[in-house]
Amino acid sequence: MCQLFETIKIVGGEPQNLVLHDERMNRSRLKLLGMKDILKLSDFIAVPDNAKEGIVRCRITYGRSFVSAEFSSYSPANILTLKLVEAGTLVYDHKYLDRSRLNALIDKNAADDILIIRNGCITDASYANIVFSDDRRQVTSDTPLLCGTMRELLLRNGVIKEERITVDDLHRFTHFKLINAMLGFDAPWLPLKNLISNVV
Repeated sequence: MCQLFETIKIVGGEPQNLVLHDERMNRSRLKLLGMKDILKLSDFIAVPDNAKEGIVRCRITYGRSFVSAEFSSYSPANILTLKLVEAGTLVYDHKYLDRSRLNALIDKNAADDILIIRNGCITDASYANIVFSDDRRQVTSDTPLLCGTMRELLLRNGVIKEERITVDDLHRFTHFKLINAMLGFDAPWLPLKNLISNVV
């Protein structure tokens, strides 16, 4: 059975950005499983008392219906460097529970995480979308592996733009940052030199 998941940020007991999580979940259920009924995460998330303070991660596992909700404390990983890795055949266009092909690309001895290249185009880090800045504008690649909910929110609100970004385009930018449901847009901007760019 195909299992997928959503990671929901809980702040002060309140789930964040549920509309976009609902949209992605129901798109995946329709495309992969043929399920036309509409599920709402708000019907399934019951935040326990011990998760109502601070920032908490909620992982919802689902398939044809909801499977489980798990709550855990959250502190962001200290990701400072990314190694560019070519993965031309990798497909991760839905938030599959099985991340083994993604995880197999990571080499912690080379960098803190990876930046995945597919057919010469920038896609994502292993667990986040990426935004680049040239000190005038903030752009994300139009070829992501997975369309993240924070990426979608920032695009809809006009905070970032999307465009085709290839490896050869990287020199046009000065900084980058990672974004996802948990990080929001709050991760630090990192200098472009923190990309280890000899693609393997």
